[in-house]
Amino acid sequence: MKNSKLLKKTAALGAAALLAASLAACGSSGGSAASTTAAAANAAPEAPTAIKIGGSGPLTGGAAVYGTAVKIAAEIAVEEINAKGGQQYELKFEDDAHDPEKAVSAYGVLKDWGMQASLATVTSAPGAAVASMYKDDHIFGITPSGSSLAVIYEDPDNAANPFGNVFQMCFTDPNQGVASADYLSAHPDLGSKIAVIYKNDDNYSSGIFAKFKAEAAEKGLEIVYEGTFDDSNASDFSVQIQKSQAAGADVVYLPIYYEPASLILTKAAAEGYAPTFFGNDGMDGILALEGFDTSLAEGVYLLTPFSADASDDLTKNFVAKYQERTGEVPNQFAADAYDCIYAIAQAVDAAGLDASASPSEFCDALVGQFTSMTFNGLTGQDMTWSASGEVSKAPKAVIIKDGVYVGVED
Repeated sequence: MKNSKLLKKTAALGAAALLAASLAACGSSGGSAASTTAAAANAAPEAPTAIKIGGSGPLTGGAAVYGTAVKIAAEIAVEEINAKGGQQYELKFEDDAHDPEKAVSAYGVLKDWGMQASLATVTSAPGAAVASMYKDDHIFGITPSGSSLAVIYEDPDNAANPFGNVFQMCFTDPNQGVASADYLSAHPDLGSKIAVIYKNDDNYSSGIFAKFKAEAAEKGLEIVYEGTFDDSNASDFSVQIQKSQAAGADVVYLPIYYEPASLILTKAAAEGYAPTFFGNDGMDGILALEGFDTSLAEGVYLLTPFSADASDDLTKNFVAKYQERTGEVPNQFAADAYDCIYAIAQAVDAAGLDASASPSEFCDALVGQFTSMTFNGLTGQDMTWSASGEVSKAPKAVIIKDGVYVGVED
């Protein structure tokens, strides 16, 4: 009996000892976890490794061909640069549906994300809506294709008061108008009597036309008809076609986007009217327009900085990658976007920037680089930029033959 009590007491003491040890261990473990949590909370956050580039454009709606091309080409450029193993980049591209209000919302999303540089917007009206925001927030932007002066100037009517930190990879509207008149003057074989059909409520279209008309007068070109349209009547071009034909126009100049241009070409064919049609970069994309008979665009001339059939290695490699991804030939918008990414990367490297720099630091450094550097890309050699953000490069003429863009050799 005595031995039994002794055994029970010993067992109890052992259990107590084990319990105490267990509690001590738990307490020790808890203290260690708390210490680890506190240490983690006090640790400095990891430094960012990728530079954030934002941008917006129409991925839905009537201008989606443009935005989609820009997004895909920019992604290709980012992937190529990242694969080299140097400074890494991250791209975030928002859909603005070619709508100024949606572009403002997209800008807010990108700013909250922490973009350090931007492709701004793809089209001009959204670009004009957010340009002042880039200035106020001191964020550098370079648009692939927003060609209106309102994208880079606070006073676009007088080309005055540039924002200073919004640049263009594309030609400005005035430059396109002047270059188009100069090209037609130098190629009288295309025709001598010119009709113009433009969209009078659109900065892009009306801006190009104004400079074209002034330059045409300087060059002695004869404009026999000026036809306009706006959003309310952009589906029926019977009157414009009939008046162009009645005026004897053998050249029809279309400083407009590809969607209305496709309707004009369709109506002209139905009327048996076959002048030389001549357009600018806004018509680039017409061959990819769903439901459009591309044979109606045969012989159309475009003044553009990019020809997908060029034989240089840079163009061939880009076209091959773009086709592999999309099954389509890249347009000028895609080429300009590709150049934007590489131009930003060149400026970043030259300035010695990395992902730790603030958007404001990026802005100052990139403005300094862009206004002093020379850049070679898909859309031009020896490109330079003025302090206003306008690019200087040579335009190229292409003609649509057998359903593809073909460079015109002078």
